[in-house]
Amino acid sequence: MSDSAPFTPDDLDAYFRRIGWDGRGGAPSADVATLKAVHLAHARAIPFENLDPVRGTAPSLAPADLIAKLVGSRRGGYCYEHNTLFAGVLEALGFGVTRLGARVVVGAERFEDRPRTHMALLVEIPGEQRPYLADVGFGAPGALLEPLPLTPDTEVRAVGRRHRLVHAPHRGPLELWVLETRAAGDRAPWQAQYAFTLEPFEHPDFEVVNWHIATNPRSPFSSRPYAQRVTPDRHLLLNGALLTETRADGTVTERELTRDAEVREVLAEDFGIDVPDDGTDLLP
Repeated sequence: MSDSAPFTPDDLDAYFRRIGWDGRGGAPSADVATLKAVHLAHARAIPFENLDPVRGTAPSLAPADLIAKLVGSRRGGYCYEHNTLFAGVLEALGFGVTRLGARVVVGAERFEDRPRTHMALLVEIPGEQRPYLADVGFGAPGALLEPLPLTPDTEVRAVGRRHRLVHAPHRGPLELWVLETRAAGDRAPWQAQYAFTLEPFEHPDFEVVNWHIATNPRSPFSSRPYAQRVTPDRHLLLNGALLTETRADGTVTERELTRDAEVREVLAEDFGIDVPDDGTDLLP
């Protein structure tokens, strides 16, 4: 299977089994309902994790390798892996997909200070005039669980989360879109998550940035374990040795892990990740 080869029917069947989606009892169609259902099922079934970079390896973005890792084993991946896999699935189902490069701007004072190191997807649906922003690979509590219509200044509440897209000024010729999220309560401020234009990015672009993020010693993904798991009743986040659980009611609990064996146990039991046993210490 080449980098551009479509996923086979067997690949799709294995993927749907992995995410626990039965296609509503029939052949899946390229429509809004299917996009939303598959997006949510993927986000809940396949964890976000960066264990390959922590182990000194840049993960492969080849379709066959993504199927083997994210679908055929108890592993996850980070944005390039998740969204490359998801884009291939969507294209096999008949959706149009454009890969986008985004700047993660959580906590940034200036958007321009952040590089375009995140991958997101613009999805076109046959018969629909409006495309959707889809993203199953954003490893943060503000991630989308369902795709978001590409409409500015419109709040969307889905699966307990609140998002909107807004425009922001910048120097480029294309409109700058910003994904924002909001905590519970109408007085909570909107918080920017990432910014992007609709310029298409291609596979070689993400091969380069994937290598950089995985191997640069200053990259946060190469220096400590980072994992995320979403279930209907909680959000789990492992950032280095800190394990944070956010319940559906907003209750947050934190626990500091002190031993490498404890991290491996949590990843296996709580995140559904089989940690490669190659002797690498996961804690810095």
